[in-house]
Amino acid sequence: MKKSILLSLFIFSANLLFAQNSGDILGVWLNEEGDAQIEVFKAKELFFGKIVWLEKAKHENGDWMLDEKNPDDKLKTRKKLGMTVMQNLVWDAKDKEWNDGEIYDAREGDTYSLNATTDGLDILNLRGYIGFSLFGKTTSWTRSILK
Repeated sequence: MKKSILLSLFIFSANLLFAQNSGDILGVWLNEEGDAQIEVFKAKELFFGKIVWLEKAKHENGDWMLDEKNPDDKLKTRKKLGMTVMQNLVWDAKDKEWNDGEIYDAREGDTYSLNATTDGLDILNLRGYIGFSLFGKTTSWTRSILK
């Protein structure tokens, strides 16, 4: 009996320890490829992410890397560094996740719907998809210190 009570208390404590909170997403994250850092911040009740470091922010000739693959011609000349790539994520307290957002893939010029969860405090799992999240891809970012 004592063992089952102790086990129940341990499981309950572990759930509290690793329960996600809306602010857990805030901070600087290193993308899965290790070549960009994205700062996630909150504006009003929504969460956004902007590129704050790129391993290769400029071409060899010194020109800035631009958003050349963007389908909007007016945006093709903007710098990748400083660009907002994640937008409008909403914290869902019931499901303990962020959803209803969008993420922009500057490598390809594509925008996807986005849901996010954390795995502990140092892993951010991002699920990008078109239509249904079942048909998407998950990438994991690691909490980082700004380079």
